[in-house]
Amino acid sequence: MCAIAAGSRGRRVLVIEHNTTVGKKIRISGGGRCNFTNIHTDPERYLSDNPRFCYSALSKYTPSDFVAFVEKHGIAYHEKKLGQLFCDGSAQQIIDALLKDCAEAGVEIRCDCGVEEVRREDGYIVDTTQGEFRATALVVATGGLSIPRMGASDLGYRVAAQFGMNIVSCEPGLVPFVVGEEGSDGLSDLSGISFDALVSIGKTAFEEAVLITHRGLSGPAILQISSYWKEGDLLTLDLFPGVDLGGELLRIKGDAPKTTPKSYLRRRFSSRFALRLCDRNGWQRCFGEMPDAAVRARVVPV
Repeated sequence: MCAIAAGSRGRRVLVIEHNTTVGKKIRISGGGRCNFTNIHTDPERYLSDNPRFCYSALSKYTPSDFVAFVEKHGIAYHEKKLGQLFCDGSAQQIIDALLKDCAEAGVEIRCDCGVEEVRREDGYIVDTTQGEFRATALVVATGGLSIPRMGASDLGYRVAAQFGMNIVSCEPGLVPFVVGEEGSDGLSDLSGISFDALVSIGKTAFEEAVLITHRGLSGPAILQISSYWKEGDLLTLDLFPGVDLGGELLRIKGDAPKTTPKSYLRRRFSSRFALRLCDRNGWQRCFGEMPDAAVRARVVPV
């Protein structure tokens, strides 16, 4: 985006990409369909040591501006939920659109080009695996550290520190939770199961989908809450947000005493997950055979 803007203003622009192809993170975003913006984007939804920055940035380039870019390139899209916009087709459409605008702006892109050193000497000198490049202006746009397999590195932080910029200590954000072997309780065999839940840390909570992976927990609600997590914090998942579960189960016991916990839970969750919940809560008998106190007492965290 920066290269397109600079090239469109008549600047000579070179993009140095250390991956073999551009847009690898775009390609995997949104499950391969690229959740390219959110129509409800506003400054209050950002965490920053300089919250005022978001106001100027978001006022100069709004979600509507990017939607106009998507429509200009004829990319079909849809709103999934909560204002999230996804491509109807592949995330590659967004990458192709960006590359098309780069080409029209005269931008040169060099892939598989690693940066070895950055120096300042009558402008900037960038030593790379493909030679030395000089420029009057240098933009460092390396992303974060959360997905190393996509080529993420700490280069941006090292360059910033080299030129005397203050570095805020890095913490995980918008990332999955990895569950260690000791506390996993065999979550890996539930990999691929998703469900809606209210996920909270203290007074901060998000109600969206949770996905069980072979390593732990992911999904929109988990990615959101991860930005607020500090080591030692307790993560709570309410699988029945807004529901008095104890009261609901007592009602079922009275109306349909032969209902089993598994059959009730299968209305909301997959069979495998329902069975795990029953095993963890010791729910083997139908509700009519369980004392009221036992029904309420068995509603415990998973």
